[in-house]
Amino acid sequence: MNIFNRYAPFIRDFIYQNNWESLRAIQVAAGDAVFNTDDNLLLSASTASGKTEAAFFPILTLFTEDMPKSVGAVYIGPLKALINDQFQRLNDLCREADIPVWHWHGDVAQSRKKRLLENPSGILQITPESLEALLLHKHAYIARLFGDLRFIVIDEVHSLMRGDRGGQTLCLIERLSKLAGVNPRRIGLSATIGDLESTGKFLSAGTGRKTAIPKIEAGGARWRLSMEHFYVLGAQAAEEREIQDAQPELDGKTDTAPVNADPAMGYIFEHTRGKKCLVFLNSREECEAATTTLRQYCEIRHEPDRFLIHHGNLSTSYRETAEAIMKDEEQFLTTVTTATLELGIDIGRLERAFQVDAPFTVSSFLQRMGRTGRRDLPPEMWFVMQEEQPEARAMLPVTVPWTLIQGIALIQLYREERWVEPPKLDRLPFSLLYHQTMCTLASCGEMSAAALASRVLSLSYFHRITQEDYRLLLRHLVSTEQIQKTEEGGLIIGLAGERQTSSFKFYAVFKENEEYTVRNESQELGTIVMPPPVGEKIALAGHVWIVEEVDHKRHLVYCSQVRGKVPAYFGQCPGDIHTRILERMREVLRENCSYPYLMKNAVARLDEARRTARHSGMTEEPLICLGGDMWCLFPWLGTYAFLALERFIKIKCGPALGLSALDSSRPYFLIFRMKASKEEFFRLLGEMEKQPLDPMELIYKGEVPLFEKYDEFLPQQLVRKGFAYGILGIDEMRARIRSWH
Repeated sequence: MNIFNRYAPFIRDFIYQNNWESLRAIQVAAGDAVFNTDDNLLLSASTASGKTEAAFFPILTLFTEDMPKSVGAVYIGPLKALINDQFQRLNDLCREADIPVWHWHGDVAQSRKKRLLENPSGILQITPESLEALLLHKHAYIARLFGDLRFIVIDEVHSLMRGDRGGQTLCLIERLSKLAGVNPRRIGLSATIGDLESTGKFLSAGTGRKTAIPKIEAGGARWRLSMEHFYVLGAQAAEEREIQDAQPELDGKTDTAPVNADPAMGYIFEHTRGKKCLVFLNSREECEAATTTLRQYCEIRHEPDRFLIHHGNLSTSYRETAEAIMKDEEQFLTTVTTATLELGIDIGRLERAFQVDAPFTVSSFLQRMGRTGRRDLPPEMWFVMQEEQPEARAMLPVTVPWTLIQGIALIQLYREERWVEPPKLDRLPFSLLYHQTMCTLASCGEMSAAALASRVLSLSYFHRITQEDYRLLLRHLVSTEQIQKTEEGGLIIGLAGERQTSSFKFYAVFKENEEYTVRNESQELGTIVMPPPVGEKIALAGHVWIVEEVDHKRHLVYCSQVRGKVPAYFGQCPGDIHTRILERMREVLRENCSYPYLMKNAVARLDEARRTARHSGMTEEPLICLGGDMWCLFPWLGTYAFLALERFIKIKCGPALGLSALDSSRPYFLIFRMKASKEEFFRLLGEMEKQPLDPMELIYKGEVPLFEKYDEFLPQQLVRKGFAYGILGIDEMRARIRSWH
């Protein structure tokens, strides 16, 4: 069957009007799966490959042949901005077929939401948090709204796979399906998925269907890639050296940085003028600092400001202004950002992306690079690695340029193996269990403990939760008045619980810091965490402000603009790095080959690092003596396996080894003092590894490791268990210890 001919006439017209010469492979594969099977579907292809159209062309065709009697398809997107974007793209297409497209989030007018409730139809676009609010507050409408729901499309599905938000999305879909008495087909869309098979299983959980995963052969995409290294102060690594085989600059300078500019920021400044670019940083603090610096350079050079800023703590108006300017084909500005622009918001035709230091995941690298190279240009990314120059007497591990090595490892893993991080689906999601328990009780009203347990524990995401653990949770929630027992013995939301469930922040399961809104006169600038005292400076929206007044009760900070620079703080924490990346980093130090994207300073700095590694033996011997009784351990393990090893050494082996002054640079190395010899160290670790180990033994006395948003409402025993069994990478740690013997 020809998929194009199977499409509805209005879709064929749309394809002609847009001058598409042929359907893409992904659109043919999606059409085949939707039209000819009853399977769920997982579509994984590069950014801007037409995944959204691939999913919706066959769905809309089926709707025109048999119009659903309620909302027929739900599109779940991770960001409001992404939904607004897709809303525009789908609206034009659906208008001709008279299929309404609705969206539901905090910025949508109540009158519009009321129209949907009165006339449920077409396609609903929504975030997981807004869907939670809908189930909570419009419980009685669910059957009518979704009684003929046939498809649920989850966009950027990879962004939901690594934490509670993905679990929440799965729980929401199952709860909605049960309430409405439907079993819609699920379609997942993503540019970067590491393990397609396990993601397919995750997508199908609770549906009784299998997931079709079409193998789309990616064409040999050409990348424009470069990586340069800069010392913050002093001579650069390649100065006064003849460097062979270095990648030249991908493009010439279009500006000149001020004389004493920071080398890395100056490099970005000189290669962004007259271009549409993104500059990615790994934290909001770094994002603010970089924007302030680049704007200062404009001021010093008497040039108009050409840098925008975009991150999660900025007010909506600031973010939307940046998005609108980026879309404008006539304006050539650069946006400094964090992960907020990683996902598929349409910000127009971008020429290049800069990545300052290495991202934490291959997935992030691919998403960020995928933002460029649209419309016939190859994707283009310039890595900019920064490092404080090691002092002459610095200890061995400090002389290794870890972010440079990590950046190379990320690229090589994808170039050589097409490897991307697999989803982490074996956690014990107790924080989410609390959240879904409270949501179920708040929306359904009084329930018996048995009915509540049956409703919540039947959600497939909670397959690892035991009845015993759930009883422990319910007893604790009653004792803390989160839940209340009625005279009839039923359970309802308690007084303390009501304070949680009635807050709009309760819809989300991702952790938020206590945020303060920052204002300058009538203008809202954004939010910060933990405001400094009056008279101190803060950096926000790419400018520096002095704090004039802090209203702790209303969470407001009033300030006025000043010049200068100051580090900004938003309470960001680094992401977790997979063991596969650390192992590839070790190979980078062992190899002698060059990499075609390294520029001269990066080549020179890598040469130095390899000499250091060879001379010290750090890639062959995990334990290196730094002098006297000071030792350094290089385990080459990912963040959570490293964390387990750190605790195993300290708790199980520390006293016998005479360990002290343990200092961790997770996940790269551990430094400590030790009375035992190297041989005794490995012998004892090997002996202890052979003994049975309860992961709970790796929790420090009195420690309650609060990781997730609602951990504070859980009994301490469950918090500890969730951390020990769901976070710590015990199996990887044990395998590594065995490999040392």
